[in-house]
Amino acid sequence: MTTTAAPRRAWVEQIMGLPVSIQLRGDRLTDEGVEQRVAAVYAELRRVDAVLSPYRDDSDLSAWERGALRLADADPMLAEVVALCDEARRRTEGWFDPRGLPDPRTGAPRYDPSGLVKGWAVERAARHLGTPDGYGWCLNAGGDVLVHTPADQPGWRIGIEHPDDPARVMRVVERRSGAVATSGSAHRGAHIIDPYARRPAAVTRAVTVTGPTLLWADVYATAAAARGPEAVPWLERLDGYEALLVTRSGLLRVSAGWR
Repeated sequence: MTTTAAPRRAWVEQIMGLPVSIQLRGDRLTDEGVEQRVAAVYAELRRVDAVLSPYRDDSDLSAWERGALRLADADPMLAEVVALCDEARRRTEGWFDPRGLPDPRTGAPRYDPSGLVKGWAVERAARHLGTPDGYGWCLNAGGDVLVHTPADQPGWRIGIEHPDDPARVMRVVERRSGAVATSGSAHRGAHIIDPYARRPAAVTRAVTVTGPTLLWADVYATAAAARGPEAVPWLERLDGYEALLVTRSGLLRVSAGWR
């Protein structure tokens, strides 16, 4: 018996300084409303960037951080993100901390929630795609991936880059739903800060975390990259999340449930 691959459509836009791609597959990709759903995803991400970008002086985040805007007067998204960052600091035992990070433009210390915002924003935007029976989707924001698969389709196969050669696939994971998030130095250098030593974390090359939500998979990957190999036992205690960690020397460590 032969099977025919489901038709696909793809879109990509540059938002938040990242390529954000949407792939849809299924038999109803020309239905009325598909283009509108995709457009709504990108519009949502552009709105998040306008409010929360640390690169924009006119964002609510920048205005609040320099004392020109009260949190109560800002877009409600800012207060939500600040509260989530507080929760992330507690969940990660302080290894995720947006306070006192170097400004991406000047290097001066500032509040930068970017390590949480991307996963949170993608999940927020993905609600416009929904979970219809007619098609599956894969939303990829700079290598952090969120997917949905209907019952009549196979799962999505997601390649994990090798941190020493991003053109090379190190591992492939298959997921029908949920997230795959990677943090490390392959693309942006040593930008992850050890919040206790207050210097760039150097003992980990990359951490990939899989789990039900992209928000927390991304946060946990960032925290583990800052913490180093000692993060693996902590990751194993997180319900529903698994991880692959590459040390500075190239050693691979995985959580007990990693497939």
